[in-house]
Amino acid sequence: MTLDHALAPPGISPQKPKSSPSEGSAGRRPLDLEPVTPAAASGARLRNVPRWLRRTVGPLLLLALWQVFSATGVLHPDVLASPGTIARAGSDLIADGTLTSAMAISLQRVAVGLVLGGAVGTALALVSGLSRLGEDLVDASVQMLRTVPWVGLIPLFIIWLGIGEAPKVALIALGVAFHLYLNVYAGIRGVDPQLIEAGQSLGLGRWGLVRHVVLPGALPGAMTGLRYSLATAWLALVFGESVNADAGIGFLMNQAREFFRTDVIVVCLVVYAFLGLAADVIVRILERLLLQWRPTFTGQ
Repeated sequence: MTLDHALAPPGISPQKPKSSPSEGSAGRRPLDLEPVTPAAASGARLRNVPRWLRRTVGPLLLLALWQVFSATGVLHPDVLASPGTIARAGSDLIADGTLTSAMAISLQRVAVGLVLGGAVGTALALVSGLSRLGEDLVDASVQMLRTVPWVGLIPLFIIWLGIGEAPKVALIALGVAFHLYLNVYAGIRGVDPQLIEAGQSLGLGRWGLVRHVVLPGALPGAMTGLRYSLATAWLALVFGESVNADAGIGFLMNQAREFFRTDVIVVCLVVYAFLGLAADVIVRILERLLLQWRPTFTGQ
């Protein structure tokens, strides 16, 4: 009898000590733990995919569905042409130079209207934003005119400026000026007052504050206004080129509408979309160059 049997209470047999995993008997192995992949790992793998590839998934999926509906007869050609038909129409317009010349004329109209409207809108915003007297004289009039549908001014522009290029450029300039005015004015009035006090404590005068504090602080708002202005410029171009135009993308659309050419209409719309996207990319590049001092949240 061992010492454990001797010390155990009557009727109770002593238990054997359990062996540790390292002292397991032959034929019994310790449990193998399987690695658990966190849920965020799948998201990390998706983030490793090039961003341009991720951004093209949605448009390509819509294009595939469009082609399937056209091939199965769900979309009739008189309602909307198939992507293949549209591609052939676009290649034909490029081959004979029609689309290229139309794009050049439309780009010229947008550029002239953007310069004129941008200059007027920025100048009015500076006058109104930097001076209370300027605000009293300018802001009320601009806000009142801004509420008037600028597309409804086309008949007046035709009476005042004729039916040539002037009313089309004026319509673009008007839409651009309002967006730039609002955003530049808001950017000027949104400058942190503590920055103004810091500039004054450093000995900056009025124009020094405007140059080194106010204008850099208003630059983010100005770039946002420029992006809105470009979108409005292309929208105004569509309306402007519907007024007795003999060239341009809008002229091609009007001709295609008369002959029920939905393929040419979609080609012109795609051109509008890509020109607008290219303009937005240019503004984004300008933002990165001019606003390097401003930290921003880029997503997770």
